[in-house]
Amino acid sequence: MLVCWLCCRLTWNIAVILQSLCKSSLFYVLAADSLKCWTLPSAAGGTRVDPASHIPHIILTGVLCLLFAAWAKVDMTMEESVEVYLGDSAGIPCQYVFSEQPRAFMIQWFVVSTSGPLSHTPILDDGTDFTGRITVSNIGDKEGVLLTIQDVQLTDEREFFCQVNGMAAGNGEGKTHLRVFDPPMAPVIEGVHAGISVTNELPSRIASCEARNGFPRPNITWYRGISPLTPTHGQINVVILVTRESSGFYTVQSELQYKVAKEDKDVLFSCEVSYYVPGAVRTAESKGINITVHYPTTVVELWKESPQGLVKEGDTVEIRCQGDGNPPPPFTFNRQQETALEASDDTLVLREVTRGDSGVYQCRSLDLDTYEEVMGDVQLIVHYLDPALVVPKDSEIMFKGESLTATCNALSSLETFTVWFKNGLQVGTGHMLFLQDATYDTAGEYVCEVTVPSLPGLHTSGSVHIIVQGAPQMKDADREVEMEEGAGKWMNLSCEAHAHPLPTISWTVTGSQSWREVLTSATEHSTISLVSIKVTSDITAFCNATNEMGTEAKTFSISASKPPCHILTPWKKSEGNGVIIVVVIICVLLLAVLGSVLYFLHKKGKIPCGRSGKQEITKENPNKDGIVVEMKTDTKAEEAVLLKGVNGDKNGPNDQVTMNMKAIR
Repeated sequence: MLVCWLCCRLTWNIAVILQSLCKSSLFYVLAADSLKCWTLPSAAGGTRVDPASHIPHIILTGVLCLLFAAWAKVDMTMEESVEVYLGDSAGIPCQYVFSEQPRAFMIQWFVVSTSGPLSHTPILDDGTDFTGRITVSNIGDKEGVLLTIQDVQLTDEREFFCQVNGMAAGNGEGKTHLRVFDPPMAPVIEGVHAGISVTNELPSRIASCEARNGFPRPNITWYRGISPLTPTHGQINVVILVTRESSGFYTVQSELQYKVAKEDKDVLFSCEVSYYVPGAVRTAESKGINITVHYPTTVVELWKESPQGLVKEGDTVEIRCQGDGNPPPPFTFNRQQETALEASDDTLVLREVTRGDSGVYQCRSLDLDTYEEVMGDVQLIVHYLDPALVVPKDSEIMFKGESLTATCNALSSLETFTVWFKNGLQVGTGHMLFLQDATYDTAGEYVCEVTVPSLPGLHTSGSVHIIVQGAPQMKDADREVEMEEGAGKWMNLSCEAHAHPLPTISWTVTGSQSWREVLTSATEHSTISLVSIKVTSDITAFCNATNEMGTEAKTFSISASKPPCHILTPWKKSEGNGVIIVVVIICVLLLAVLGSVLYFLHKKGKIPCGRSGKQEITKENPNKDGIVVEMKTDTKAEEAVLLKGVNGDKNGPNDQVTMNMKAIR
């Protein structure tokens, strides 16, 4: 009874299905001659066969189907899913294989309705979402058909069913899930602009990330550097907001809440969006952002900013303070165990420092969150060099032959180097100068210069004046100076004596009454005397230098020789100086001028050739005034003296020519 009831029930269902199919023209029928009632009307119209009038035939057919179904079946082959980008074309194949070749069969496509998961909607009917975008075609030489959907939309992502009904040959059904993909826009990340304190007890919002218009829904992952972040209680929270747009796309917003630490101040945070594409999963990474981390100061560093190197008195010193906290706390400066100093932000400026400014300087910072004070310090050393102290001071008198040790000391915080100079030439090094067996050449000013090699800006100097006291001393005083000069000539003799106190020089001349001292000069350590002597016979001259310490003499022996025939004889260079040479040149020039005048007058006929004492010259016009030239010889030694080199031969004054010019009316 149960088997008969099931067969009847199945036959009735088949009849109902066939009745519904006969009311639609959109299905495939492979007609058999014995089933003419299922022949479809043409597209141009026709009479639709009413299956209700053939219910007995249908029941009979159903019974026959049950009999054949016991051994007839259809093998269906369809892809589990087909993946395609939004806007592309999708092809869904449906392949079938009958165990026995049917005389007629039909294929129909359905899609899961959006109204409910159990509702199937035919897709080949007019007025559906697929109208105008769908075609069905054969798959080449294989048994099957291909459903092609053009311009795939987001709403096309559903399950598509292919039903094959071979009547007695069996029936089957297969399905394919159509998946539609559209990548989202590049992720946009935005960090928190305000600073985040490490002292916050709960995780703080540090950044947000957004991925817009993606399908299916994208996912967002947060990264700290290159390490992904996963939610951790009390440390990391991730808040996600998913929005389905009216267009069907998904927009995902993610907010990262993170408990920051000091080490995060240099770390880059970023977000990564992962999304599906046909056959793969792709990712897009945002730019990295840095967050501002606020953390307390734990270490304060203090250092000398300028000047570079060692500090000397007079410098301007800048001391800077820096802590490791963020934001930088306010700083206060003070000298150890002293009150606070005025400073500008993180810099303390000390102008024109002295050695008294040396010491330990401190910098303090107070954290306003924890109220903890942190201190740093630095030691400042101001180097100095005191003025040089020279012993003996100012000046010192020494006797000839004595020895003296002069010292030069300058107190300094660094090692010094001392050099002694005299007349610009270096005469010694070290802070002590040894003067032994003093002579008059030892006398003079000695300057000591003290420098600091490690700090070139430090230097000082001092001086001492050495005076050598003793009897006069003359060069070549131990031997007699012998010279020769023509009789009647003038000769200059000079004498220079060194001594302290300054000596006086006197002359004693034997053999000539015509001599005079023409020059006397004195320097700090010597006296010079110059005399002019007329050689009339052999002469002996004595130069005597005397001071309160003693006397020294020098002897000059002059031999008189016969005058030469020429007027001027070459003079011999002897002891003398530039003053005598100038006088000689002037005298020679005067003689040359006088000779030129005489020669000119002679040429004009104004002077006769004879050597008479007087000649009166008158002009042609007796009424005119005339000039009388009187020439006479003066044999006396007048004031004019022709000088030669010091202590050398000298021509005596020649006969002088006196021209008396009188006006004659």
